[in-house]
Amino acid sequence: MPTDAFTLLGLPPRASLDEETLQSAYHQATLLAHPDQAGGNAQLSAELNAALETLKSPVTRLKHLLEHHSDTPWRAVPLDGPLMNLFEQLSPLIQSTQAFLKKKQASTTALSRALLSSEEMRLREALEDLGLKIQESRQVHEAQLADFDQRILQHDASVWAEIQSAQARLAYLSKWRAQVRELLLGLML
Repeated sequence: MPTDAFTLLGLPPRASLDEETLQSAYHQATLLAHPDQAGGNAQLSAELNAALETLKSPVTRLKHLLEHHSDTPWRAVPLDGPLMNLFEQLSPLIQSTQAFLKKKQASTTALSRALLSSEEMRLREALEDLGLKIQESRQVHEAQLADFDQRILQHDASVWAEIQSAQARLAYLSKWRAQVRELLLGLML
């Protein structure tokens, strides 16, 4: 099993971690390990960089926390109602945007591109609106992380299943946010 990123950076295992605390721990740990420093250690420096990347994102941080600090077995996490609602909005929007992008690419004249502009604007607005909903949902789920930390400190064994569910939900939301951004970028080109 790879090194525990929390231990490597001298941080307690936690679901919530603000960027300032993470960066401070990283900088402290890398002061002596950086290969450009006298007595530096390239291997340790690489491990510290990997630890930073692991703990930056709530998705990978929660996965790492589960792998290193819980014996909760892996299980599939079904989409709950609000996430299913977002997915039901995303799926047809992806399909219609991809179909539109093919039409846009096939249009060769200024007139044909101009005729597509209202559809493009409608798709862009729908994607931006959905992107905001996805971000709001992410924020709601990330707000729960501090509560998980309290429950971990209280040795509440039921928290691990909830962390597993939160990790899966955040992974879905991260993937969907990336898909929306990619489609918006495609519309801009």
